[in-house]
Amino acid sequence: MKKHLRLLAAQLFAAALVLTALSGPARADTPVDDAQIAAEWQAAWDTHRFYENTPPAPGSGRSQAEDSISITIDAPIARVFPAYIDFSNHIGKHSFLKRVVTHRDRFVGAERHIDLTAVEELPYQGTIVTINTHAQQRINYQGHYYETDSWTFPGVVTHQRIVFTRLSGTKTQVTEYLTFEADTSMIDFAVANGVASHQATQAALKQAIENHDL
Repeated sequence: MKKHLRLLAAQLFAAALVLTALSGPARADTPVDDAQIAAEWQAAWDTHRFYENTPPAPGSGRSQAEDSISITIDAPIARVFPAYIDFSNHIGKHSFLKRVVTHRDRFVGAERHIDLTAVEELPYQGTIVTINTHAQQRINYQGHYYETDSWTFPGVVTHQRIVFTRLSGTKTQVTEYLTFEADTSMIDFAVANGVASHQATQAALKQAIENHDL
């Protein structure tokens, strides 16, 4: 049942993307190369400034909403943290995520900054719609947390802070603090779909880590 609901949500999201602008970054044609994806990332960074986490101005037609989810993984933080922060490990666990394109990877002080694009393929009316989510991930190894800002067509911005906490024994708690921003008409859908997707990814990563697959 949950799988069916996630599929339905994904199809509705794909439909919204297609109906919003057929000429936008969501596409069902020949996949673009990494250089073009990198150019799209830079354009999203420069134009939409998705790294800024400030409430939309009144009357802008956009809204912001917050939520948080948490899961306990039966494994030590020394295993959970490196497995969780590596987005390549999310492939096959995050719904429809097919690959991660890294544009830049460097340290800024003690933090590791990664500019990347998550490429998702969503089924829609017998074809595949490709959606590129452009993001920056900032990893703090000493504090055991990371932050990610992202932009997805047609203007859904997500800010994440994922905190890893040692529990008694060998357990680790992973808490994701999520902030969504979108056009007011889409905000409820963006939150519901985004939270469901993150919960599914959390559960899949938990299973993989506890089974020693990661």
